[in-house]
Amino acid sequence: MRPTAEVRKMLAYVFWHWPRPGVDRSAYEQDLREFHRALATEKPSGFQYSLVFRVGNAPWLPANVDACEDWYLLDASPALDVLNEAAVSSPSKQVHDRAARSAAGGVAGLYRFRRGRIDFNQAHFAVWLSKPEGTSYEDFYALLDEITSRSGVSLWGRQMVLGPTPEFCLLTPAELSLDKEFNAVNLSLDPIWNGSE
Repeated sequence: MRPTAEVRKMLAYVFWHWPRPGVDRSAYEQDLREFHRALATEKPSGFQYSLVFRVGNAPWLPANVDACEDWYLLDASPALDVLNEAAVSSPSKQVHDRAARSAAGGVAGLYRFRRGRIDFNQAHFAVWLSKPEGTSYEDFYALLDEITSRSGVSLWGRQMVLGPTPEFCLLTPAELSLDKEFNAVNLSLDPIWNGSE
């Protein structure tokens, strides 16, 4: 399904982070929920909502790290500046700083919505994949049309090589088995914050 012009502008700022050794995991996740709750209440201009998942074994993260994967859904790129300012100013500053002090590290990327239907309630897997060498973007999207037409599947594409991951991500309800040429990595997503708690 091709997105409308307005939806095509939608961006996701995705941030992976993990607690320092000795930090209680449940307390770390509670701080995250409080931060995301504060952002949802403040609702900065251009910010739609956020989600947080537990994710393990992501190849672009340090070995043996169970990380958190935050998705911040934004109307378009101008909302990035607004979100950045809102995250570190009141009322979000205190809970942001508390969570940040407990983090051992983090990496982030910027992704644009490309195809499918955005339904994070059905996102149980993130399938990170690459466009096969020599394949045009048009042909790549056509190869995935059957998958992106399924309920709860959305395709996101990395922007300007801003991020450590393969170029594309399919958010799906179920694990996918793709041809080897896609170099796909299936990661299970365990929700911590669903955007509306």
